[in-house]
Amino acid sequence: MALSKNKRTNIICIVAGVVCAICVFLYTQTVRSSAEASRMEAMSRYGGEQIEVCVAKRDIAAGETVDSSCFEIKMWLADLLPQNAARTGNEVLGKQATSSILSGEVISTKRFQDLAVSLEVPAGLSAVSVPAKDVSAVGGALKAGMHIDVYATGNTSTTLIAHNVLLLATSSSFNENSSSSSVTWVTLAVSPDKVQELVAASQTTTLYFVLPSEDMKQDSNGVNSSKEGTKSSSGASEKEKNHE
Repeated sequence: MALSKNKRTNIICIVAGVVCAICVFLYTQTVRSSAEASRMEAMSRYGGEQIEVCVAKRDIAAGETVDSSCFEIKMWLADLLPQNAARTGNEVLGKQATSSILSGEVISTKRFQDLAVSLEVPAGLSAVSVPAKDVSAVGGALKAGMHIDVYATGNTSTTLIAHNVLLLATSSSFNENSSSSSVTWVTLAVSPDKVQELVAASQTTTLYFVLPSEDMKQDSNGVNSSKEGTKSSSGASEKEKNHE
């Protein structure tokens, strides 16, 4: 009698397992059918042609070199592709991203455009790029052509390390087609003797980029001129007294 109950229990368990497997299979088929229906609807709405393109598998930071772990090849609706979408791995492998690429984004070759061609470095100065964030870059409002001050802040102190430097470029200026325009780096034109200090500060402190108002610049220049004028007048007076 006990054996009969065990057999009955085993049979019930087997049947329940089969029913469960069938339910999972049917649910999976339903999900696939729904996804296929959505895809067909999208194809009918936006056009049926699909093209293989490179899609980012994870976030790729500006300055990072792309390898095979960074992207995958996927089918994509042609009408929804960004301009200059990379269609083969050879177009992105080994390339250095000049702007941020988000996970799931179709990779455009514009993300690898050569910055050196776009930058015009004034004579006697050097171009240096340092990390930045929106919060430390005037809320992301910095634009090429501005003159800014650079502060380095640590745990105990904050120091002005560069004054009135020309801003050559930002990550957002090379990231116009992305859904994200956050500032992740800035490129500055500085004297060669400032390059080492800026690079070292970017590795050991947090850099803040400050945009002075025009009247503050004028006041600063006026104060400097006034001081120089006072010194000159004092010098002239002393010369006259000595002459007498």
